[in-house]
Amino acid sequence: MDAENTLPFSDGAPTFRDASLAQLQTRAMTRYRSAGLPDHKVEAWKYTRLPSFSDKPYRQTEETDAVGTASFSPLISDDGVAGRLVFVNGRLVTELSVTSGLPEGVRLAPLTEFDADWLAQHLNADVTGTPDGLLSLNLARCTGGFALVVERGVTLTAPIEVINIAASGDGALVWFPRNLIVLEDNTEATLIVQQTGGDAGSTFVNAVNETTLGDNARLHVYTADDSGVGATIVNRSFARLGRNAGLSTFGLYHGGGLARYEQTVLLEGEGAEARIDGGYLLRGSAHCDNTTRIEHRVPHTTCNEVFKGVVDDTARAVFQGKIVVARDAQHADGQMLNKTLLLSDKAEIDTKPELEIYADDVKCAHGATSGQIDETALFYLRSRGIPERAARNLLVRSFLGDVTERIANAAVRDAMIDRIERWLPDTIAETAEQAA
Repeated sequence: MDAENTLPFSDGAPTFRDASLAQLQTRAMTRYRSAGLPDHKVEAWKYTRLPSFSDKPYRQTEETDAVGTASFSPLISDDGVAGRLVFVNGRLVTELSVTSGLPEGVRLAPLTEFDADWLAQHLNADVTGTPDGLLSLNLARCTGGFALVVERGVTLTAPIEVINIAASGDGALVWFPRNLIVLEDNTEATLIVQQTGGDAGSTFVNAVNETTLGDNARLHVYTADDSGVGATIVNRSFARLGRNAGLSTFGLYHGGGLARYEQTVLLEGEGAEARIDGGYLLRGSAHCDNTTRIEHRVPHTTCNEVFKGVVDDTARAVFQGKIVVARDAQHADGQMLNKTLLLSDKAEIDTKPELEIYADDVKCAHGATSGQIDETALFYLRSRGIPERAARNLLVRSFLGDVTERIANAAVRDAMIDRIERWLPDTIAETAEQAA
């Protein structure tokens, strides 16, 4: 293990002013210094390696950036959201954020505006139960972040949107957002999260999301990330589901840097269900790692996850999915699928679906495939006058259709499809013109 004074980000005072929270951060820093950052010797990080943070003076900043503010771009229109928070370099931009129209029983605010006792109750310092350097570092250096609380019986009919913009200029910036989402019994909400920027300089975002869903609570989370080549994103989510609670997520990564999206879902109440989906569009030297772990802890729980992606040039994708069924979790239903389309001979996908089952009355399955564009289908389209590039785009778009169709929110689904189309070498509109 590295000496204590050589670990990156290990210097500095606690960021919380409250004494009990500061003590929590101090203990977290001690754990970080003991565990360090993960490397290839850690099985879960076998296929993804963090860059060296020692060659640049990474720093946290109290300032937002005019360039970042100018790049503000909501995923859906202003009249389509119930509230919005905009962060630039981990700091809230109040003039772009809107929380005044939230219904009674809903609170959305930066983490620092919540009561210290409430934070101490919900900041779970040991989410994984095992030594975890990144998790400890996030708590020890917690900056930015938000909390969303929906009180018992409240249904949010319009989504909440959170936008995170990286605008590092020529420097190297780092921030550690901690986000808390609490839905009490008999509630429903939709959350949209964007991550963007990171082209001009180096940025490192180590984010942790903690979600608690009460009985009969429903949460839909949609994430879009188009971070630039200078960005390193580690985004980890931990969710606990009560009786008959439901969690559905969809994440689209189409950035140019290194990203690891990790989700852990604990199905702790009978009737709980989770749908965990994702898409990834990679070119250049981009690297995207989707790692999931879903635990069926009680009987009669359900999970279903589908991840599909397209990888070009020398880019690399990673999918690691594990479904764990506890000994007493009878009648669990767990399904997992990963499919990847490789557009280049140098593109790579490392896929590792796993089932870990201790009960004997379950229905679980997993599958993974990867390959190139179907030449027969390509020939069929070209034989009908469609140029090769346009035909390839149509096949790529069709390949991703299976997962985008699973997005329940129509406005979000259209926005995600639009991002996919803009990522393609030619837009679908141009493809149609070429085919005419």
